[in-house]
Amino acid sequence: MIIYICAGDPSPDATPDLVRRLAAAGADIIELGLPHSDPIADGPTIQAAAQRAIAAGMNTDVYFQMASLADVAVPKVFMGYYNMIYARGLDKFASDCARSGISGMIVPDLPPEEAVPLKDACIRHGVDLIFLAAPNTPPERLKMIVEETSGFTYLVARIGVTGARSDIAADTRGLIARVPGNKPKAVGFGISTPAQAAEVVRAGADAAIVGSVCVDLIARGEIERLEQLVRDMKSAIRAVKLQ
Repeated sequence: MIIYICAGDPSPDATPDLVRRLAAAGADIIELGLPHSDPIADGPTIQAAAQRAIAAGMNTDVYFQMASLADVAVPKVFMGYYNMIYARGLDKFASDCARSGISGMIVPDLPPEEAVPLKDACIRHGVDLIFLAAPNTPPERLKMIVEETSGFTYLVARIGVTGARSDIAADTRGLIARVPGNKPKAVGFGISTPAQAAEVVRAGADAAIVGSVCVDLIARGEIERLEQLVRDMKSAIRAVKLQ
């Protein structure tokens, strides 16, 4: 159960407590999104959260300070865009991740063909670099992505941007089935209900990634509902594993 939140929404001070609540509710990994003014992989819900976070004073320095304060036993993973990493310096960014307890990085706009310098920096600092594959990724490229990724392979459930959906696309199940090797597979983009989380795990995924619905509940201040959603999703996934 991987939960995404936009760091700094509704405020940088609130984020460490949200991370602790999510971990206590059953999240196994927490993705901390670094808000950006041009979030090209994100739909309207996360775009709005990024704007709120930036208005509340979020920046890269604050991000790492806040991540350090979010002291939980479960892994924390960075989610953000390459130009913010490049502007800070690849080695410094990877080092800052390690120092603040972030054990992995997801960079949606960085293809593995262009990722060698960042991957080298991540290896130096013991940080996973996680690559994404989509339903329309050709077999040979999918094989290369799985070979290059570390931590897990991020499988995009549908073509397009993030956002809650009412169903799981049929080609998502096909993508899960054709991923080679035995590295963990996590499915994200569009998962918003316990039934959907259970469905991707039943189809062979090792994890479900849930973001927009969580961000929406945070925006509405419905933190208890968020905690209950995480508990319900975790229960649904466990039920599949026990079958």
